[in-house]
Amino acid sequence: MAVSISVVVVIVSLHLLAFVLAIGAERRRSTAKVVPDQYDEYDYCVYASDASTAYGLSAFGLLLISQTVVNGVTKCLCFGKGLVRSRMRSVAIFFFVLSWISFLGAEACLLAGSAKNAYHTKYRGIYRGNELSCETLRKGVFAGGAALTLISMAASIVYYVVHLKADTGGWERHENGLSMTSLENPEQGGVGRFEKL
Repeated sequence: MAVSISVVVVIVSLHLLAFVLAIGAERRRSTAKVVPDQYDEYDYCVYASDASTAYGLSAFGLLLISQTVVNGVTKCLCFGKGLVRSRMRSVAIFFFVLSWISFLGAEACLLAGSAKNAYHTKYRGIYRGNELSCETLRKGVFAGGAALTLISMAASIVYYVVHLKADTGGWERHENGLSMTSLENPEQGGVGRFEKL
């Protein structure tokens, strides 16, 4: 089977969009500051925009779609006719595992970062005596997701290309090589003839 350029373009486009959104989410992380209310009875946290939550969830969705496309086209390495036993098969399995590990790591970073960024600390009264801490997302979570997205993209493309080279294409390999069965017709003196089955 030949490599489909349209599949490669879809995989690269979705991964790159997810990468850009993850970088945008890192740059737009929510910040907060402690502000007293108008009567100076309570302190509360004022949070900046939640844009990075939307960016992170969008990147999560695009990455999920891209991984679905790759595994749908290759039948997830588990289904289908199978791969020819060779070095290409080992390489395909390695990049299949690498693409899944980096995909799951990126999804975990993006989802956890989006959830933590959306969490806002409640206000607390001054009379309790302890200082209010405005919880925000730690720096680098979305950046880690972006880096794993690029690794996932590279691994997915290599896996797709190598899988197609190692794919049997529907032919089954036998010890004596690829062969077709001929049926003998006794009326023609044993001359082999192919018949429709």
